[in-house]
Formats: sequence, C-alpha cells, structure tokens
Amino acid sequence: MLHFSNGTFKIMQIADIQEDYPVNPDTVKLITLALEKEKPDLVVLTGDQIQAYSSCYFKDGERKIGEVINSFLTPIEERNIPFCVTFGNHDDDGPADKNTQMKIYSSYSCSRIGTPRCENDRGTYSLQIFDSDKKKEIFCLYLIDSNKNESDGSYSPVKKEQLEWLRSERERLREKTGKYLPAFVFQHIPVPEFYNALIKCSKKEKGSVEAFKSRKNTYWKLDGKALSEGGFMHESPAVPEINNGEFDVLKEKGDILGIFVGHDHINSYITEKDGIALGYCQGAGFNTYGAGDKRGVRLFVLDEKDLRSFKSYTVTMGELCSYKPTRPVKEFILTHMPSSVDEGLKLARKAGVAIGVTAAVCIFGKKLLK
Repeated sequence: MLHFSNGTFKIMQIADIQEDYPVNPDTVKLITLALEKEKPDLVVLTGDQIQAYSSCYFKDGERKIGEVINSFLTPIEERNIPFCVTFGNHDDDGPADKNTQMKIYSSYSCSRIGTPRCENDRGTYSLQIFDSDKKKEIFCLYLIDSNKNESDGSYSPVKKEQLEWLRSERERLREKTGKYLPAFVFQHIPVPEFYNALIKCSKKEKGSVEAFKSRKNTYWKLDGKALSEGGFMHESPAVPEINNGEFDVLKEKGDILGIFVGHDHINSYITEKDGIALGYCQGAGFNTYGAGDKRGVRLFVLDEKDLRSFKSYTVTMGELCSYKPTRPVKEFILTHMPSSVDEGLKLARKAGVAIGVTAAVCIFGKKLLK
C-alpha cells in the first residue's frame, strides 16, 4: 500500500534511462546516488527504459534486456522502495515486447504495477496513495503508455480508448471516495499544449530553440519562472502532430494537477497552462544523448494537509558527485549531438562536407535515440 508518512509523500521520476548492453555504470551511479540522497516513497519510471533497437539485443536479446532492467532496478530493490513503470516509444523496438517486459518488472518485490487498462496496454493504469492512517485513498497517479510513432515518423498521440479509460477510472474513484481525487499524470511523450506554455520569440533571443515539422521556422523559449526554478530547454518539445484532445480531457474535472513527461532528454522544466503543470524530467541514461552532468531525476513532494499544492525540483549528477565520465569519448559525442534531425541537417549544410559527414553520423544517432 502506498501511503503518506508524517504528512508527506515523495515521488521520484526517472526518465529515459534508455540503456543498452552492457549498461553504462554512470547510469546506475546516478540512480543510486539520487535514491540515497532523496529517499523517495515511490519511483516512477516514465518510459524508454530500454534502447531496444540497439544491435546489442540482436542476439539473446530477451535475456540481455532482463539483465539491463535488473541493473537499474537493483538500487531501488536494495532500498526497498516501491516503483511503478510505463513505456516509451523505444521500449519494445527489439526482441521483448511490452507484455514480456512488464512481467519482468512485476516479478520484483517492490513493483507496484496497477491493474492495466487491458492486456495489450499494460503500461496504462492508476495507483492510489492512502493517507497517513492508511484508511482512505486521497491522491491518484495515472500512468499512460503514450505509444510509438506514426508511419511518417511523427509521434502518435494517446489513443481514444485510453482517454475513455481515464474518464471512467476517474469516475470509478469518485464513486468510491466521494470526490475527484487530486492526481498527477505520468507518460513519456508530451502533449501539444506544451507549446502553449512557452514564449514564442525570435531566433536571436537568448534561450530560443527552433521547432520543427508543422512548427518549422518558429522559435520558442522558457518563461522567467521556469528559468528561475533551474529549468532548461535545449530542444523543442517533440509532441504528436495530431492533437487528439488529451489535455482537454485532463482538465475536465479540475482533478489533474500536472502532466509529467520525459522523451526530450535535454529538457527539464515546469510551466503551466489552465491550472495544470506541464513538466519535463531530463534523461537519466548515459548510453544515450543527454545534458552532460545535468542528467538527473525529478522529485515531487506532496503535503497531506494541502494536496493541491506540491513542490518539485531536480537532482543532477553534477550536484550528486564530481562527475567524471566512465566513457569520456562517447559522453562527449552524446552531449554535443544536434538537438534534432533538422538542426543536424542545417549544420551539415553550413559546415561543408567534412563536418557535414560528422554531423550526419550524429543526426542518424540522434534520430534513433530520441
């Protein structure tokens, strides 16, 4: 049973571990140090735990995926900390599908995997948090599997059936508890409304990032509040091209306090739209592109006496230790990759053939890693 203790409940979000085989020890080190420092009541893994398309999984892949999962769950299990998990767009790109992976996660004693929406959507479920007396449910977490890619390479929106499940689950809990429970939504891919909480700006403004696809040739930056809280945005939000109305469903009853995602490894901030927090957790994995020693995790602290207010902050590798990469050459490449395919192509055109070839390699890598 998940429950408040001494009036608080602390959640740690870990995003984009995205490990291949063998695991980069820096990833495990970050998770271990963050757990030691913060001692959360629950860990939420929000997708792309596995770099499933990696060639390392071409042979004996299911066994290797099990070992990789074990490597980053072991620090959690050793500290007897409950965890839950949903999936990203890369978790089942390889030999082990999501059902197989969920069986692995569920086999751990600290797993808190809820009843799935259906057998083919085991990454979509809810969890309830009880009060300090362990007598009543007072807060809810909705985990949603935000699916994969469309045929054109853009990201798929959450399905209509998943939104209908959210509505029905919300009503089920209202009937059970007598009210709509305040709640967080955790998923991998952001909703299009993340752009509505940014500031549209010129290319020359400090902190601007260029958007692509349907927003190509537009530039965006964070507001002052997000920056003052230590936020950063080094790539444009990679949202679905289709807006299926997920955000509208979230705000229907006033119960959803925030939607928190990963996916874009070098973004870490919280903004707000229509009273709902829109939050990024930067990537935690060191075998994929990332924000250098600003790779980290995001924490949420709930107050039992004021459930609609919460504190959130990040803890980074650079804050936890004097970071020296185990694999410095690979880390340099992963840290300096172009932030998108389009950005890489622009660099290639400007830089000429020699640098362009290097950029092309980075582009291909980044396209796979995102």
